[in-house]
Amino acid sequence: MPAAVADELTRLVHRWRQLPVDQALARMPRVAAVVSRLAVLVDTGDQPPDLGPAVVMDQLVVTAYDACAVGRAEEVLALLSGLRRDL
Repeated sequence: MPAAVADELTRLVHRWRQLPVDQALARMPRVAAVVSRLAVLVDTGDQPPDLGPAVVMDQLVVTAYDACAVGRAEEVLALLSGLRRDL
């Protein structure tokens, strides 16, 4: 994984942990959409299940790593950066 993607993931996870629960719940659809988009980049054929705000960042990290592993790091970075701005 490129350092820029790893740094963006770190910032995102840190920001997510700072959100009050009500704000995290309100932003779940946006985060879930990015997780789903990353899954499409990996072309798993499966959509990740909605496991709630407590584990969505774990899902995001895993799908981001997977997408980088198949050569989609630039798209991953763009998605993560946009998501962080939205949080």
